Amino acid sequence: MASDNVTLRLEALDVYKKRIPEKIEIMLRHRVLSQFKRVSRNGANLMEVKGLFGDPQGAYQLDVDPPSYQFVSNFINMKSSGITSMSLTLPIDPEKVRKVNFPTFASLDAVASALLSASADVLKFEGKKGKALYDAIDDPIRKAGMLNIFAKCGATGFGNGRSVLSHILELKELRGDRFFAVVTKELRSETKNSIANGLFHSANQSLHDPPPGFTAQGSFKTADHYGNLQLSFSAKEDEWRADIDIDDAGGFEHFFQVLRNKLSGKPTHPYNIHEILVGTQQLDPGYTFTV
Repeated sequence: MASDNVTLRLEALDVYKKRIPEKIEIMLRHRVLSQFKRVSRNGANLMEVKGLFGDPQGAYQLDVDPPSYQFVSNFINMKSSGITSMSLTLPIDPEKVRKVNFPTFASLDAVASALLSASADVLKFEGKKGKALYDAIDDPIRKAGMLNIFAKCGATGFGNGRSVLSHILELKELRGDRFFAVVTKELRSETKNSIANGLFHSANQSLHDPPPGFTAQGSFKTADHYGNLQLSFSAKEDEWRADIDIDDAGGFEHFFQVLRNKLSGKPTHPYNIHEILVGTQQLDPGYTFTV
């Protein structure tokens, strides 16, 4: 039978491993018996739910619904008595973000700032480069996506000590989930050669059309479980371009146990990619959210 001596002690954390200071709805549904508990607790503290069944009848589905973070679901088996502790990492809900706090141009990585300074012909931002270009990107989704890719490309390195980011010569177009850039020919060679050591593998390029006049030259994706960097190359004579994006490969829902991702079926949202990079790869794109 249920007992006040059987207690769930739950900690709700954001991707930075900080407690979420919101009133959080906790639902526990027994997987065999008819018991259902729904309580509200302050996520700034360790949250306890008493009066549960313990092992061997301690199997529950746990649902957690915070106001500004995504609804997550998990399974838990309660100990026969005493406290069973669990920690959940909850991703931000993109629809609840009121403001994105971006870093200044001066605080960017030197390679990233040099790339922006070399990019004076970005679609819709023609004639701007460097700080002027960075400050002109007033769409937070577009800027967040760019910073995500900067962080991932900067952290993806080859055996010669160079990163993917160091091979990007000029930005040509920025979108929320990807950007298009002029790259070195060596980037494709390094990427293809890295297949042997498992850094990249060949990927489907059918959804990545080359620019007019360019010929597709293969697509490659990193082997991460979540948040894969994908490089889709094209060439015209000696000019090389790349369509660069980060694909969650369905990993967002799997890693965070998100039960109701309202953005499923749409292009990967940059704010979700931010949560994947910080939460699973310890890569910080440099911006934070106000919810």
